[in-house]
Amino acid sequence: MNGWFELHHSSDGQFHFVLKAGNAEVILTSERYTTRAAAENGIASVRTNSPDDARYERKTASDGRHHFNLKAANHQVIGSSQMYASQAGREAGINSVRANGPTPTVKDRTAD
Repeated sequence: MNGWFELHHSSDGQFHFVLKAGNAEVILTSERYTTRAAAENGIASVRTNSPDDARYERKTASDGRHHFNLKAANHQVIGSSQMYASQAGREAGINSVRANGPTPTVKDRTAD
């Protein structure tokens, strides 16, 4: 099964999205957006940028865990990963975003 985006409306009136892999695990989380249209543009940016390895910023937290940001061509962060115990885990997460990011499926959870 392919992955999908879920668009959410938060209690503070803002919007955000997550990208889920085919197993329903969250693999990328967006920043908050003030409008639905901006969040939808963020989803479009993930679709465009996720296949390009150069768009991934690989990072290591102060506690040694690994994570990444997906960035647009203008260097703005589109989404961030969870924390991984190893570099290999982080690379597997990147590969999952690369594979699932172009998905056309968006599940609207704004009414939930």
